[in-house]
Amino acid sequence: MLTPPDNPPFEFSLGLDNRSAKQIRSGMRQVYTGAWQRLRPAPVLAAILVSSFLCGRPLGPVQVQAAAEVAAQDSGVQETNPLRTWTDRTGQHQTEAEFVQLRGTNVTLKLASGQLIEVPLEQMSDEDRRVARQAAAAQRPATRAARGNAPAGRGTGEASGSEHGSDSGVSGGERVEREGNWSQWRGPNRDGLSRETGLLQTWPDGGPPVVFQSEGLGGGYSSVAVVDGRVFTLGKFGDETRLLAVSAEDGRLLWEATLGTGGDNPNGTPTVDGDLVYAVSFAGDLICAQVETGEVVWRKNFPRDFGGQMMSSWGYSESPLVDGDQVIVTPGARDAALAALDKRTGEVLWKTALPANPGPAGQDGAGYSSVVISQARGVKQYVQFVGRGVISADAATGKFLWGYNRIANGTANVPTPIVSGDFVFCSSGYDDGGSALLRITGSRNQLSATEVWYKRSKDLQNHHGGMILLGDQVYMGHGHNNGFPVCFDLATGRDRWRPGRGAGTGSAAVAYADGRFYFRYESGVMALIEASPRDYFERGRFRIGINNGQSWSLPVIAGGKLYLRDQHQLIVYDIKRR
Repeated sequence: MLTPPDNPPFEFSLGLDNRSAKQIRSGMRQVYTGAWQRLRPAPVLAAILVSSFLCGRPLGPVQVQAAAEVAAQDSGVQETNPLRTWTDRTGQHQTEAEFVQLRGTNVTLKLASGQLIEVPLEQMSDEDRRVARQAAAAQRPATRAARGNAPAGRGTGEASGSEHGSDSGVSGGERVEREGNWSQWRGPNRDGLSRETGLLQTWPDGGPPVVFQSEGLGGGYSSVAVVDGRVFTLGKFGDETRLLAVSAEDGRLLWEATLGTGGDNPNGTPTVDGDLVYAVSFAGDLICAQVETGEVVWRKNFPRDFGGQMMSSWGYSESPLVDGDQVIVTPGARDAALAALDKRTGEVLWKTALPANPGPAGQDGAGYSSVVISQARGVKQYVQFVGRGVISADAATGKFLWGYNRIANGTANVPTPIVSGDFVFCSSGYDDGGSALLRITGSRNQLSATEVWYKRSKDLQNHHGGMILLGDQVYMGHGHNNGFPVCFDLATGRDRWRPGRGAGTGSAAVAYADGRFYFRYESGVMALIEASPRDYFERGRFRIGINNGQSWSLPVIAGGKLYLRDQHQLIVYDIKRR
């Protein structure tokens, strides 16, 4: 825990009177000692800004204005008018409005009338884009600012061993789903975190009640996306891979679309974005289809159109990332490790070429991971785990930014990395993988990844099934073909708990919702684990009602239901608290 200084190390230069400065100092000390419950919202905001000064992070005009407004409120001075003039990139159109949030690539503004409007970030002036990003950064939890050079936690629940967690809220680059939706691999922000509440905190003997069970999904380890009453997944039927939409009420088939032929059973999960859905087959067939009808809008093939390849024999397994007007995918070619396509036409916008020598570890080609978005060092970038390790590409141009080769193994790089502030956590299985925390340093023109800590695979590895950052801790299953539950501090890699064998055997696929982790074991057992860094507390277990071999597909929590795909079958449980 950080210790508050006896005397402030510098004089505040916010133009505030002594009384206000003292109030901000007081709020700052309370944040540093972790006394969140004693703070009112205004001093918390002030503490965020002052902590940023202490950590050497510059404050923009939005943060300074916010601090002044907070001090004015506490001093009995009338609050500053939050309205400002927003200008489009042409300079011809202006709007008086208050900033509300930055969600994905859209800015929400509140007019003086109270009406909310959404404006694409790209249509704003350069100055307004900067102000919007700074305002979004100021909305992030106090823990992110107060930690300075420590990696920032996320999510809801317990954090830093405290009884009081921090909610990540809405910040730049984060997506907020409509209630009851889970539109892509690992949820709205690809971090395994669901924002659903009111769920069962313990499970009855035999497990929660079954809503429905359906068949006819074909072969495959694909998980599901759940959006507006539809469930989307992939399946293999003979030699043909299909994208399917079924009803979220009873599992009846709504439509199906063919991706292509050849290859083995699919592994990736569809991504739903508005009226379109995207999916990749084992053989590297990428399609974009209409959500309502399944009509194919456009298609690509990674080996044919990009010269792509996989690092090993288990086929393309990624889930496409839709970001704004772009679809980001991983063909795995030397000159197209990543590629951005226009989401409505499939036109190639850019490709990421790897350096001539990406490192000796691993294999050439794509890995089995999926792309995530990072804002490290203020640079929007796409982070992916490919055959030669973890890499990053500039989100606007596709330019290769940095790579980390040591974490790659020679068989299959699977887990999707965790991104948090200027940090990236990555892990892989087999004998030559391991786990590492990276800190991204430098500026837009020259970023690099510095290893904060590394552990060998025998000490810490996620084979597959995923890793979740909640607060300051990472929760996952450890071990090759094992899902030994483990919780450790992200900043140091030190264990919080590691009880040994959990409720089931084999690898564990993990998701989080409402203070609980959902561990799905390869052996067909579901376990409910309390999200606490203090110790391992199991709050229920049951044997899944379907089992067709290796129970690997990621569990999905949406609309008070638990969705579990197992090859050609789907079973849905009611986990809503009554």
